[in-house]
Amino acid sequence: MSNLPPEVIKLRSQLTESISIDLADKIQFCLVSTSFTSELILTSYVSEGLAKNEQDSPILLLHGFDSSLFEFRRLLPKLASSHQTFAMDLFGFGLTERFPNLQVSPEFIKEHLYYFWKTAIAKPIILVGASMGGAAAIDFALTYPDVVKKLILIGSAGMRKGTSAGKFLIPPLDRMATDFLRSPKVRRDVSIRAYADSSFVTPDAEVCASLHLAMPRWSESLISFTKSGGYGSFAKQLAYLKQDTLILWGDRDRILGTKDAAKFQSIIPNNKLVWIENSGHVPHLERSAITAQEILKFI
Repeated sequence: MSNLPPEVIKLRSQLTESISIDLADKIQFCLVSTSFTSELILTSYVSEGLAKNEQDSPILLLHGFDSSLFEFRRLLPKLASSHQTFAMDLFGFGLTERFPNLQVSPEFIKEHLYYFWKTAIAKPIILVGASMGGAAAIDFALTYPDVVKKLILIGSAGMRKGTSAGKFLIPPLDRMATDFLRSPKVRRDVSIRAYADSSFVTPDAEVCASLHLAMPRWSESLISFTKSGGYGSFAKQLAYLKQDTLILWGDRDRILGTKDAAKFQSIIPNNKLVWIENSGHVPHLERSAITAQEILKFI
């Protein structure tokens, strides 16, 4: 993590669980070139596990809104025991570098993701997206069908229409909104709501969920993404997905609810829906063993 600002490194020292510390120690960075900026984007990722042969497709994990690759700290090692597995921080999020006055939008996220793939992986992948990462994964799979061999959605966004309300976030309202999201109490309340079992909201989990807040221009990037409208509904495009798709959903999801799972199942051509019992919105954290088992079975 030597490429990170001192504030992030200081927060990292507050991690107490071995699985979180281990993931932090494995973070790497690569420079990603895109068409929307002349700057090379210092992009954070983790790679673990080895491919058994050249034909094996690596797994790539995409995190949710205002999150980072740390949300895969429990799932990634279980997948990496048998497959090469990557987790990366999307453009504008996590520990990936942010630039002043550069828009963060679904289109730029998708382009950055493509060039990260070309730089670090460069072979067909099994793409896994959680929450907002699911919407990013759907968008990517529709645009680059030859890159994505199989698609896995975990409590995925992408079924509901976006909102234009973010376009009206003008100063100082925009900064007030991110200050609200920065509040430890607000973040804790959101974390408690994300789990079925609130005992998962440990001090270590709270550090994992807030490390990226210490990144320069965190507020500006979040405001920019919100003003872009974020991800809307892919309901009309889902029928064109070519990939076999696994839909994993916590049966006690209080963030997105449970109705969207059946909607995804009814539209995506080749899919399998699996309910993760006694789990909230983050089964990859709360029920990581069964989530990994379902993913590996599907692969």
